[in-house]
Amino acid sequence: MSSIVSVRDLRKAYAGGFQALKGVSLEIEEGEILALLGPNGAGKTTLISTVCGITVPTSGTVSVGGFDTQTDFRKARDLIGLVPQEINLEPFETVMNTVRFTRGLFGKPRNDAYIEQILRDLSLFDKKDNKIMTLSGGMKRRVLIAKALAHEPRVLFLDEPTAGVDVELRKDMWDVVAKLKDSGVTIILTTHYIEEAEAIADRVGVIAKGEILLVQDKADLMAQMGQKQLKIEVAAPVTEIPAALSNYGLEADGTTLTYTYDTNGERTGITTLLNDLQNAGIQMVDIQTQQSSLEDIFVGLVKEDA
Repeated sequence: MSSIVSVRDLRKAYAGGFQALKGVSLEIEEGEILALLGPNGAGKTTLISTVCGITVPTSGTVSVGGFDTQTDFRKARDLIGLVPQEINLEPFETVMNTVRFTRGLFGKPRNDAYIEQILRDLSLFDKKDNKIMTLSGGMKRRVLIAKALAHEPRVLFLDEPTAGVDVELRKDMWDVVAKLKDSGVTIILTTHYIEEAEAIADRVGVIAKGEILLVQDKADLMAQMGQKQLKIEVAAPVTEIPAALSNYGLEADGTTLTYTYDTNGERTGITTLLNDLQNAGIQMVDIQTQQSSLEDIFVGLVKEDA
């Protein structure tokens, strides 16, 4: 696949010397879902705002669909849909008119059938004649997504799109995201719900302190950095690891022994561990394995960068 968004050595410094972005380079492939993870203040929103032309970079370049966001802003911006964190809508306008107006701002011809389909996909159609002020917070966030899709963008940025949205509405939103991907729309999302990134993203990027720590295929990331843990329930509490078992790095918590191993290693060491446990006179009751999650990997990366 070819890149539809190209970010090269992007830097943003504010008055006073604070550097929000420190030489960010990123290639986003057409038709993919990229989840951008990072702690508060990592630079996620600044990066999105700069790509969308809202924030002017100190240096570096951004192109969308081959159009430079500084020298060919209008053509680049026409390709982008943005769902911001903040809910900023005209309270006295109806849902239908709000979304229709946004389409007009981008110079698109009126197409109520298309707008209606968006509203149906977002479970907003029955609210189309309601004023924005009568909607719940979750419904208002759906309106933001409808507005972002009104001009048929090829790239959709979702900045914390499910913040404050209940579980049912959140699931509906991700169903819409999946449909958009199937239609060829490229989606970049930031989220604090790491399980969402794990569920729907093709690639995962981690940003901290204005720098990209990695961008990698989600499955490869899990395979390369994921670890498994063997949880061993024993008959009696273990207060001290026997000397014969010291090489395994076991952690004891009451009647649970935890052994962490690399899934990519030539040998896991499990067979010899179980034999050594038996030889040490430790009676095993139950055994189970647990795969480390994307959240575990993310927390580990950010800690390393701290």
